[in-house]
Amino acid sequence: MRTAGRTALTLVALLSAGLSVAACTPSDRPSTATGGASTPAATAPETEARATSVAPASGPPCTPDQFKVTGALGSKPTITVPTGCKPQDGLVVEDVEVGTGPEVKQGSTATVHYVLNTFSDQKFRESSWDRNQPFPVENVGQASVIQGWNEGLVGLKEGGRRLLVVPSDKGYPGGQGDILAGETLIFVIDAVKVEG
Repeated sequence: MRTAGRTALTLVALLSAGLSVAACTPSDRPSTATGGASTPAATAPETEARATSVAPASGPPCTPDQFKVTGALGSKPTITVPTGCKPQDGLVVEDVEVGTGPEVKQGSTATVHYVLNTFSDQKFRESSWDRNQPFPVENVGQASVIQGWNEGLVGLKEGGRRLLVVPSDKGYPGGQGDILAGETLIFVIDAVKVEG
């Protein structure tokens, strides 16, 4: 009887120890689940998303005349991005200089020079002037360019200069290269030649 009692106690002790070891095992091993050791990795995409998105701007909406465009027609312009305001909703189209040649229509081919700045950081990004190579936009309205250009080039006359303030949804909603998601794009576009 004593032997049976000791065996039963030993068995209970071993079972208890086994359950304790089993209960500790998950925290002793690296986890592939969404909790435990992988929690920092699980939150990394959220942290990354914040680092790759533009913070919403504050203040009253900017007016088109707050975007200063300087430089002679036929040469590279400079854009001064306003501060203390936020981009207006929707696409802003403003002629800086009205051209005298043919007008861009749906389906036209427009050869243009452009300068691009970003709103959130007020940075110059790129320019066709720096490459000394105007950019052809074939089949305006359905061209392989951002939607802001497909809409914003219509009505631009050859020899003219136009300001486009392009909201993210008509530009690069998810970002592009070093342009962050949610960024407002500011273009100054000169119509070099319009055909069709």
